[in-house]
Amino acid sequence: MFWRIVFFIGCQLAGGAAGWLVASQTGVKTTELEALAAGVLLGGLAWFLFDLSRGARLLNWLRVGDVSEVALSVGLWGEASARVRRLVLSRDRLLRESQDRLQDFLLAFQASPNGVLLLDAHGSIEWFNQTAASHFGLDPQRDMLQHIGNLVRDPGFVRYFAAQDYQQELLMPGRQNTPTRPVRLSVHLYPYGKGRLLLLSRDVTALEQADAMRRDFVANVSHEIRTPLTVLSGFVETLQTCAFTEPEREHYLALMAQQSDRMQTLVSDLLTLSRLEGSPLPGTLNWVAIPAFMRQLEQDGRALSAALHPATDRLHALVFDCQVDGAIAGSDSELFSAASNLVGNAIRYSPVGSEIVVRWVLLPDGRVEFSVSDAGPGIAPEHIPRLTERFYRVDHSRSRDTGGTGLGLAIVKHVAQRHDAELKIQSTLGKGSVFAIVFPASRYQVSSI
Repeated sequence: MFWRIVFFIGCQLAGGAAGWLVASQTGVKTTELEALAAGVLLGGLAWFLFDLSRGARLLNWLRVGDVSEVALSVGLWGEASARVRRLVLSRDRLLRESQDRLQDFLLAFQASPNGVLLLDAHGSIEWFNQTAASHFGLDPQRDMLQHIGNLVRDPGFVRYFAAQDYQQELLMPGRQNTPTRPVRLSVHLYPYGKGRLLLLSRDVTALEQADAMRRDFVANVSHEIRTPLTVLSGFVETLQTCAFTEPEREHYLALMAQQSDRMQTLVSDLLTLSRLEGSPLPGTLNWVAIPAFMRQLEQDGRALSAALHPATDRLHALVFDCQVDGAIAGSDSELFSAASNLVGNAIRYSPVGSEIVVRWVLLPDGRVEFSVSDAGPGIAPEHIPRLTERFYRVDHSRSRDTGGTGLGLAIVKHVAQRHDAELKIQSTLGKGSVFAIVFPASRYQVSSI
């Protein structure tokens, strides 16, 4: 400001001096004082016009909005333009930072496994992520700023949204829900800001299925244990209250031992499943020799066949065919448990005298297959996808008669998965079944140990 005044006075003095010199040298008919005053006035007017042009440059710079350069470098207008430029740059920097933070928030919402949907005070959609689009069938180009009630027409959601009581979540069917493939969504609205709403959606289909499986599992275990306990309790009460001959007493004790073995087998299978689910995955450092594995399996299989039919000399025609002389990487106890379950099932469900073939073969692509084929009654196609479910039985009465717990194939499936293998099931009603575990080539080595 000081230099602005100095420049203004300098212009007037220069104008006055010029007017005085012109008057004194040209002989114009005017007094030197009048010439001096006219020069001062013209000097002030020149300064005003110059200053006005600088102000116009500043206004034009502000109007264009180009802050890459300073409009004026010196003077009051130069200082004003520099300060305005600093303010604009600071505002732009804050705006960019705010936009970056907003973009980060949106990217975080976009990466969320839950659906995120923002509604304005009128219920219109302001933004949603890809998960919410999948949950509700929304399109970013078509449905933005549309009212949520026009797009999500589930009656439960309509009532939930209209009630404006958002303390509890809403469970509703998903967009792709079908009777054969249910899809369930958990939806919760949260008020925020000035009347706005945050909608969070979550696919809880797997959770509900897991909860249903847990309830079924507890119910099945309770039923499987309660049945033999009831039988044992009845026999004990009978033995305590009645007098029996020695053969009758031995008969009842044999039945009690049978029920006790049934409970013991069930508990053993449950512990095996629990151990499989809670233990680390088997590595590739321990190798199980296939020929020795096969010999032990044959010994146990023939003993089981004889134990199930002690009153007859006609047993199953068991064929153990080992076409590989190598080893499998994994847990020997888990592998033997899975293989003995398959062999045991074939012996239990196949008629006496029928052929059961247990085979190890090397496939052309380097994989190794362990298979058990029988000539039993076979399994209907609708039952095959559910055979590995816990306690699932095709014929409940026959399974109990043969001593099955309904957990054997569940154990086989878990062991196969833990060894990167695949369980394959083929069956034809009236012709028999083939159960095979195919191990990857990485878990097989040619030289036996």
